[in-house]
Amino acid sequence: MTAAVEAAEVGYPVVLVEKEPFLGGRVVRSHRYFPKMCPPTCGFEINVRRIRGNPKITVHTLSTVEEVSGEVGAFRARIRKQPRYVTGDVSIDDSVTEQLASERPDEFNMGLQTTKGLYYPHNAAYPPLHVVDKEALSDGDVAVLAEACPPGAIDLDMTEEEFTIDVGAVIVATGWKGYDPGKLPKLGFDRCPDVVTNLMIERFAAPNGPTEGKILRPSNGEAPEKVAFVQCAGSRDENHLPYCSAVCCMASLKQARYIREAYPDAKVTIFYIDIRTLGRLEKFYYELLEDDNISFVKGKVAEVNEDPDTHELILEVEDTVAGERPDSRFDMVVLATGIVPNTADSPIPLELDHDDYGFLNGATGVEGVFAAGCATHPCDVSRTTKESTAAALKAIQCLNRG
Repeated sequence: MTAAVEAAEVGYPVVLVEKEPFLGGRVVRSHRYFPKMCPPTCGFEINVRRIRGNPKITVHTLSTVEEVSGEVGAFRARIRKQPRYVTGDVSIDDSVTEQLASERPDEFNMGLQTTKGLYYPHNAAYPPLHVVDKEALSDGDVAVLAEACPPGAIDLDMTEEEFTIDVGAVIVATGWKGYDPGKLPKLGFDRCPDVVTNLMIERFAAPNGPTEGKILRPSNGEAPEKVAFVQCAGSRDENHLPYCSAVCCMASLKQARYIREAYPDAKVTIFYIDIRTLGRLEKFYYELLEDDNISFVKGKVAEVNEDPDTHELILEVEDTVAGERPDSRFDMVVLATGIVPNTADSPIPLELDHDDYGFLNGATGVEGVFAAGCATHPCDVSRTTKESTAAALKAIQCLNRG
């Protein structure tokens, strides 16, 4: 979004292609930014306003780039667009969704809850349109939509589109996903319901999340009294992600604040290899060191198991500084999983320079194609926006040279 508005606001036409039904990706799924602890909708709404008010930006959601051919100044991109089944010509009242029976996983909330077959992606969604999951609709739902929706609001005969566009330069800003915790069987994610990931905690804490902003134990819906954060869950590990994802420490420190704000008596323990908070973020860490209810233990958690009688989570870990085993029983464990580029599973249809993990070189190896943000390396929102502006500048320079 940043790259698009920066290029468009100096006069260049831009086509923004997004695979989801809405813009914003991982950022709009976050509860708050660090270190200011403000909601991401602040910056997101500014960019939405800039996009909405700029006729030089064309947005295609539910779309993927299937092929890119040509060369700098004369690329041709083939785009595949999935049907939304909502025309946007007539508004749809939310009461219509309540009349539907069938349900489907809610991707915005990582499948932690469900939506109806007609749904609004989230309360700040852009484009501000409902979506129909046609596969999820029962025959009864189809009849309800025909009866309850205004004429022209929904078209279930929409089909997939494929079209081409000609562009001078390409910016790859495909974002990231969390490392699959199922690949870490010893840490208990698939065995213990109260073992969750850092991305799940972000959704639990958000007011528009599956628990409406309450961080609760999935097993029983109760507030946790003792929470453990397991840092480097799969990261800095030759068997999984050998690299450091750079933001996990700060994310866990931020989420520890969520818990302490929500539950003044809750105790939090952060098990770490190293705490990495660069530059001005160090102060954020020092403030938590002063909290008597937050403990930091230098030690790598080897295993997480559930006590069958009490349902407490038992961690196998040693405090390498004190040389002893700390209190290891908790009611919730948060796995700080690392950042994996989306290009790892959905590669860009070009021969680009990338490493063994799918991260692209910022210059990509193809003239006229640039990459930014977590498509190139793990980084936070602040650094991502700076790199996006830089990528837009490089794309403009490359076209001007031509």
